[in-house]
Amino acid sequence: MELPPYLATMPMHAITEIHGERGLLERFRLEIQAFDPAARERLTEALDLAADLHRDDRRVREPYLNHLLRVAIRMMHHYQVRDVDVIVAGLLHDAVEDHPDELAGPGAADPTAAALATLADRFGPRVARLVAAVTNPEYDPERDPHVQYREHVAASLDREPWARVIKISDFTDNGVGVVYTIGPKVARSAAKYRPLVPVFRDLISRPDTPLSAPVKRHIFAQLDLAEERFSAILDTPN
Repeated sequence: MELPPYLATMPMHAITEIHGERGLLERFRLEIQAFDPAARERLTEALDLAADLHRDDRRVREPYLNHLLRVAIRMMHHYQVRDVDVIVAGLLHDAVEDHPDELAGPGAADPTAAALATLADRFGPRVARLVAAVTNPEYDPERDPHVQYREHVAASLDREPWARVIKISDFTDNGVGVVYTIGPKVARSAAKYRPLVPVFRDLISRPDTPLSAPVKRHIFAQLDLAEERFSAILDTPN
């Protein structure tokens, strides 16, 4: 199917449903036209690495790369982010958590640290720091993993304002998009993400979160929508 000339104005869920990965890749290329050639080359390199690392990964019914593309596109289009480090980190935000050994190479004593060092070498220490801030640590198997996840998000993002921007785009794709999930994972995801809504409201409302007032209002509306969907999933009697 030929991609339409109005792809740049289509909602991302519509691009995903109708055109899939090919459409999202083209939308990404359209978005990065706003950047200079050096920035476009760097963003394309990050996309290529993400595509390679996640080449066999799936997210419910779609290639995992679709999720990473939406996270990056959302930041550029809806959040008006022009900081290349932040978008690169958005594309690679799951790379260390999901593929530390592949990034680190053979024989690394600490694959996570080595993977972050690889990102620092390729894209700079700030990108590695942002990815580290949104990478889940090893959790205590004796404690509720969802509680530990919320604690990690609150603590890690407290000290990294730009990492909040990456994480809220990730959360929006997962939380607002929970209705596109199928099977038992719907309720599990809603239960995991619902308690994070007030955490993100607080983080995004802070003066040091580097987003404009209209963008913050947009994000708050998305959090309202996520909460509405979580309520419909978890509070509606079967």
